[in-house]
Amino acid sequence: MTRPPLTAVLRPLLASAPGPAAAVAVVRGAERTVLCRGAVGESTRFETGSLTKTFTALLLAELAARGEVGYGDRADRYLPFRLPGPPLTLLHLATHTSGLPRLPPGLLGRAVRGGWFSNPYAGFSEDDLLVSLRRTRLRNRPGTRVLYSNFGGGLLGHVLARAAGGTGGTGSDYPALLAERVTGPLGLTDTDCDPNRPQATGHWRGRPRPALLMPGLTAAGAVRSSARDLLRVLTALLDPETAPGPALRTALTEVQRPRLSVPRTGSRLCLIWNLRPRPGGALLHHSGGTRGFTAFAGFLPGSGTGLVALTNTAPTPLAPFVQSAYGALRELDATPSATVWTARV
Repeated sequence: MTRPPLTAVLRPLLASAPGPAAAVAVVRGAERTVLCRGAVGESTRFETGSLTKTFTALLLAELAARGEVGYGDRADRYLPFRLPGPPLTLLHLATHTSGLPRLPPGLLGRAVRGGWFSNPYAGFSEDDLLVSLRRTRLRNRPGTRVLYSNFGGGLLGHVLARAAGGTGGTGSDYPALLAERVTGPLGLTDTDCDPNRPQATGHWRGRPRPALLMPGLTAAGAVRSSARDLLRVLTALLDPETAPGPALRTALTEVQRPRLSVPRTGSRLCLIWNLRPRPGGALLHHSGGTRGFTAFAGFLPGSGTGLVALTNTAPTPLAPFVQSAYGALRELDATPSATVWTARV
């Protein structure tokens, strides 16, 4: 089957983006293309929301490759207190099987009182994260059920920072560690957690939004990146041997390894990445959203194809832009599949 030209697939996707601006980028073998619409370019920074968790997973795999942590380590090994009940491991946190709820207890109430319509996470600190953790009752025994958790993603980054020698109390340990181990070595100059650097203006219900602040859950959703940088990440995932250093090369491979099957879906979970088996090979994907942005990234290792889609408006119900990006990635690969996929942002 002849695969379609990159621009023939990207232009309709770009036109379908609901925000005032968007950027889409593709790698397919030796081909590279970035297209933009509105007042943005290939290096413009977008909030990536839960795509942040894929960076956190890569950081986990990098530390594990160095022997600094183990996937089976108890999370509380690196915390100032012991968690009651069955062991909750780093692998549980990276596969959404920790049993932790989607959000920390108390966060929603605090957001409603102080910033629900502007910056709902701004008043929730790393100290608050630990306080919430101590009074959280797990929904399920760790390892028994997939339950998507921003709480777990934020805790994983906090724990990794502590494991690497950080104190976990400054709000800067995770970003600094990410820069040292992942974004710096990969040359991602547009990618970090800094809300004060220039970025596109996000929109929610047609109105401009302030930059996202997530001091307590940084590792779950605070990364900003560009189409250019995210394309570099996908290129590295498609060919890990091109990355600098043995630990990072190992990590880029390890995040793609399936860890469990998701019941009744046919999907599998890797380290944060979702994996959908297809006739021509696996398709890995993740999406993210904030109050002002929507992001998608996916890749097919078998065909060397990857796609990034970013727009500066919040996700709408059923996430049609994410669905369109997923469909565009399948079209670029041109591998037939009758499977219908439903997005989660």
